[in-house]
Amino acid sequence: MALTAAPGLAQEAVSAEGEPVAQEQAAGDGDIVVTARRREENLLDVPIAVTAYSGEALENAGAIDITDISDTTPNVTLENSRATNSTLSAFIRGVGQQDPVGGFEAGVGIYLDDVYLNRPQAAVLDIYDVERIEILRGPQGTLYGRNTIGGAVKYVTRRLPDEFELKLRATYGSYDQADGVVSLSAPIGDMFRVGVSGARLSRGGFGDNVNLGIENYNKDVWAGRGSLEFETPDERLFIRIAGDYTKDESNPRNGHRLIPGFFSGAPVLDDVYDTRAGLTVPAQDIEAYGLMMNITAELSDNFTLRSISAWREDKSFVPIDFDALPTIDVDVPGLYFNDQVSQEFQLLYESDRLQGLLGFYYLEANALTQFDVLLATTGPLIGLPESEGFGQFTSGDVNTDTWSVFGDFTFDVTDWLSVSAGGRYTRDNRRSVIFKANRTGFASPPFGGDAIDLGAPITDFRGEASFDKFTPRASVSIKPTEDLMVYASYSKGFKGGGFDPRGSANVTPNTDGVAGPPTYAEIYDFFLFEPEEVDSYEVGVKGSLFDRAFTYALTGFYADYTNVQIPGSVGIDANNDGVFEGFAGVTTNAGKARFKGVEAELFARLARGFAGAGSQVTLAGTLGYIDAEYLEYSVIIGPPGEGVPTNVAPFRGIQNTPEFTASGTLGATLPLGDGDLTPNVTVSHRSSTQQFEIANPYLDQPAYTLVDAGITYRWAEDRFSIGLYGKNLTDERYITSGYPFIATNPTTGVPVLTPAGDPIPALGREGVLTAFYGNPRQVFVTLGAKF
Repeated sequence: MALTAAPGLAQEAVSAEGEPVAQEQAAGDGDIVVTARRREENLLDVPIAVTAYSGEALENAGAIDITDISDTTPNVTLENSRATNSTLSAFIRGVGQQDPVGGFEAGVGIYLDDVYLNRPQAAVLDIYDVERIEILRGPQGTLYGRNTIGGAVKYVTRRLPDEFELKLRATYGSYDQADGVVSLSAPIGDMFRVGVSGARLSRGGFGDNVNLGIENYNKDVWAGRGSLEFETPDERLFIRIAGDYTKDESNPRNGHRLIPGFFSGAPVLDDVYDTRAGLTVPAQDIEAYGLMMNITAELSDNFTLRSISAWREDKSFVPIDFDALPTIDVDVPGLYFNDQVSQEFQLLYESDRLQGLLGFYYLEANALTQFDVLLATTGPLIGLPESEGFGQFTSGDVNTDTWSVFGDFTFDVTDWLSVSAGGRYTRDNRRSVIFKANRTGFASPPFGGDAIDLGAPITDFRGEASFDKFTPRASVSIKPTEDLMVYASYSKGFKGGGFDPRGSANVTPNTDGVAGPPTYAEIYDFFLFEPEEVDSYEVGVKGSLFDRAFTYALTGFYADYTNVQIPGSVGIDANNDGVFEGFAGVTTNAGKARFKGVEAELFARLARGFAGAGSQVTLAGTLGYIDAEYLEYSVIIGPPGEGVPTNVAPFRGIQNTPEFTASGTLGATLPLGDGDLTPNVTVSHRSSTQQFEIANPYLDQPAYTLVDAGITYRWAEDRFSIGLYGKNLTDERYITSGYPFIATNPTTGVPVLTPAGDPIPALGREGVLTAFYGNPRQVFVTLGAKF
């Protein structure tokens, strides 16, 4: 992604309410105002590692969705999850979750206009009408509604202007990309404003499904937002009611097989974006929608009350063909139903030397996940003809009730010394219902089939558990000069436990020494995963030199991470006949992990005024380094009932966390005619990345470098614009995720191979090693107009 200035250091300034600050201020002294601590502050004064992108910077870069900002933010990974365009996998400083299964709290919190999105489905937010995006690294809990252990991404939409405004944006590019966005807003009287936006986002496939004759990796999205704002003439009361809707009818996003078919011998396709996947049920359909109301009332010169109320729901019907072949080998029709209701209250206080807030947060959410594992080719191994169909159905229903109280205050001891302290008490309650059964007759009724149970259910589990924790935060900042700030902070993060909604009772080890099936207590303990915690320490320095021609933010961090929740999947043999009839979720709490690293964000104005007023050349850079490792990681090695705990930490790694991330952006602003020309080019680099805790030589991605560029011309006082953008100009092929179901050594994770050197299937008969890739080279033109 190409940016004209360093992220968070020299972007367009914005106010706490999301309104642009005067351009003279932004250009004159470089002040950038953000709301990372729930109040309006200069970014260089905030003792938090935060990166901010303004809406204008995102437009200049041709940003499409929030995954685009990952390349220029240190130690951050934001990417599309497997098999969809809409589900987000997010990691910050090694904390996150690859598998978007229900019942787990996110390691990284995604906020849409201060509303926490409880599930990653439909969280790949397209960028339109955005005011700014902020990325906060490290635990967040004393300032935000939902505690997040790794960090937060704040997506803030634009507030409505006081005058009538019509904005149009149209894009056309490679792979028949055709996007259109229309935004309309108008005042109604002196105190009301209304606005609506609609977006049509489409693109042809990067490859083809050569079996079904349809495009693969295409995009077919409709989206809209509407808002009503009320504000009193004295600006002491502001109310915003907003709704949004997104519908994604893209084709199923199927992966590319990395190995020949073990059973059929099907060869590997030449194009990594092509697939032979054959599953067509259910028809892919993803919907997400919600309503929110934000009220801000200034009670006095010192006190402000805020209320954030929200309701959200999303539904995803997805056919996931794990084996990516026409045969029904490991085909998984699935659905995700998520809904949430949340309420947050904040009481803010501000005086000459003391600022802070007290808050209360409540969330009630439900996540229902249902899927079949269709294994028709396995049927003959257990006495069922392939034509009758065979599969395993799983339903996991997880309810979450959580509430918390939190507070954070900063006291300016002197003009140069400030101390902050905060704390949070969180209580989470989980209720889970998990059902699993072998079935015959192909797809189950939720996916339009008529499959029936084959024998007694494997799992019929109900469980409830509560978790609570107090988590403190403290920091001290010193500002010896107006242009230098040094800080140190400590924060404790917490993420509640729960029950793996894909669990299977028959893989539960019997631990009581008594022959026969495990007891309910043993099943309960096996399904349950414990809360995880992190103690995070951070030191940093922020400042500027040469009349703010050079600005910088340098951060060092260290974190002790305990009880790390690691969701995984294993093949299961329900009747001990040596044949795997399905897979089950097995969540491990790895004992200890340690993260330490540094981050740097730099911005330099190399030249100014050389081609008239407003002209400049800038250079921006980011660097992230993280040393992340497991210290304790215990798994049961051995036959059921006879296995022993074994520390496999030396053979495990932190997923989706490259050791190095770096970027450099060269940008310019050049007056031309009645407007300004802003060219830019960005080079970003990520070192080798491990997709899962167990290294996989097929799926793990070696180091790679991306090159993006853009040139934008705005004229007539920014009323019109045209831009030409290129992404991944070197057409790099890089893996972002995948599905592995091959036999591995239980300790080292090294794949077990046949004498011929082929991986041995761990589920199904073809072997599953399927990869998903980042976008290839794209070039597109965008036209914009504002009236």
